[in-house]
Amino acid sequence: MAALGCSGRVGVSLLRRGPPLGSGPRRHRHPHKDKWATTAPRIPSTRLALHHFDTNYSLQLKDLWPSVRASLLCEQKYGALLNNFTPIDHIAQELELLNATDFVSEASKKVQQLQQGAAVEESRRRESRSQEESGGSRTVVQSETMTQAELSPQLHTSITSNIKCYTFPRGDITRFRPAWPDTLGLLSYYLMDAASVLPVLALNVQPDDFVLDLCAAPGGKTLALLQTGICGHLAANDVSISRTKRLYQVLSSYVPREIRETVRITSYDGRDWGELEGGTFHKVLVDVPCTTDRHSVMEGENNIFHKRRTKERQMLPMLQLQLLMAGILATKPGGEVVYSTCSLSPLQNEFVIERAVDVAETQYNINIQVEDLSYFRTLFQDTFSFFSECRLGELVLPHLTANFGPMYFCKLRRM
Repeated sequence: MAALGCSGRVGVSLLRRGPPLGSGPRRHRHPHKDKWATTAPRIPSTRLALHHFDTNYSLQLKDLWPSVRASLLCEQKYGALLNNFTPIDHIAQELELLNATDFVSEASKKVQQLQQGAAVEESRRRESRSQEESGGSRTVVQSETMTQAELSPQLHTSITSNIKCYTFPRGDITRFRPAWPDTLGLLSYYLMDAASVLPVLALNVQPDDFVLDLCAAPGGKTLALLQTGICGHLAANDVSISRTKRLYQVLSSYVPREIRETVRITSYDGRDWGELEGGTFHKVLVDVPCTTDRHSVMEGENNIFHKRRTKERQMLPMLQLQLLMAGILATKPGGEVVYSTCSLSPLQNEFVIERAVDVAETQYNINIQVEDLSYFRTLFQDTFSFFSECRLGELVLPHLTANFGPMYFCKLRRM
């Protein structure tokens, strides 16, 4: 009888556990009934993101997508943004001994070469005109050199900043070691995606400019803005209280207190800035929330492709448009706005720009000019891989030999 009872208990136990693993769909027991319901296996958010990107980016990037896809799934490459508030000379020397170079200063050297070439070409053109007037032969002018000559003033003004960011050469996957503090406790450099420096360079801050970083946390671009040393006033805002705390931590680790106290940090909804302080700033950086493509395919935590965040993801372009419009309205007439994302998506990039230009004109009677940033490709093509078919602004593509980005940025001028 005891044996029979034991057999009965085993039978119940097996019934409640359900079938062995691998014998069929996963089943769970209803809390109040001895019934089993079949459920579909949960697909990881990272896999959903990758499927979404395969469907959409293969159409956009065509033959480039397999390479970009592989790069997104590999370790990201970083740059070391030097902290000008610490003694940086010996830090720069140590990084250079590791074969890292400051890609911003390398661009400055390239500008000088272009300007010298432009001067030589101008001399040849004058000589050619002189020969034509005297009946001599005509010198053929190369269109590429002409383009460089015409762009050289624009090239020069775009990088007259104090920003220094070191990267390892293409194909070199050496990692920077963590930064160490100086005698005052400030860290010597900030590790970030080097492509994130490009929107700050595009903003082209001038002495005494009033600057707004509308979506500032976690703080890398805010720190880069402070490295210019010429912001007359810097407002850094982020709607998230927790992310704003991270911004405070970054500034505390890199910026002296007397400089830190000049930065106005707020946690407003960025969409309200046009109403709060309209027409106030010379320069506005709008680095909007996006699908953060690299994070989406690599990290399950806080992934925007989680099924609970589907509506939030679908509403991103509208949020991005609202933030960009707030940035435009916060800008003085004649001021400039740089819009940026870390996504490859045209819906979050060019289409947001086009819609903002239309809304500004039709609803606010504001004329917006989209600035040409193609010279960034000339300046930084040795460090980054750019998408040549980007219709508006510039897009840095992840590449196995230069695994930065994605980073989209576009510059607007309020006329």
